[in-house]
Amino acid sequence: MAKVFPQRLVLSPFMSLERETFTIWMKSLICHSNGCTVFDSNGDIVYRVDNYDKRCSNEAYLMDLRGRVLVAIRRKGLQIFGRWYGYTSPANINNDKLWFQVKRCYRICMRNLVCQVSVGFDKFWVEKVAPKIAFRIVDIDGYVLAEVRQKQLSSGISLGDDVLTLIVEPHIDHSLVMAILVVYGLIKQKL
Repeated sequence: MAKVFPQRLVLSPFMSLERETFTIWMKSLICHSNGCTVFDSNGDIVYRVDNYDKRCSNEAYLMDLRGRVLVAIRRKGLQIFGRWYGYTSPANINNDKLWFQVKRCYRICMRNLVCQVSVGFDKFWVEKVAPKIAFRIVDIDGYVLAEVRQKQLSSGISLGDDVLTLIVEPHIDHSLVMAILVVYGLIKQKL
């Protein structure tokens, strides 16, 4: 007899059962290019974004340490009103196998919403937080899925505008959060 609920929870290789903390350095590993490098809590490089073309390009790629493209991001439309589309690989751009879509929020509202993210039928929002760099990703109920803020040492000294801390809650796909971070960087003209 088939079970309705399986014994184990199946996780993506980009998910974890515990809260994860990453350090984001808003510099590329490639000399004279735009991008960012993401380190895990052990200090190992897990993700990188290299934008060889120019700052605020229409395309960006989220890669692992070895340069394998995990998410291809493309903007369509005008820079101000355009939307960003995320694909699980560059080959899927031509096949129109869309993973997520991001559109900017232009309405003035109480919650400082920057953009709306659609992943299938799920909706998330990127919400600006008080400091100029900080933001968080929240779901429709306001539950915080991930938060980005300026990195500080244990003594309280901040490391500058180009070193950030990313905290991702359990059971959230890290690659999706990183792709949303890349889109946010493109919107804010940081990548």
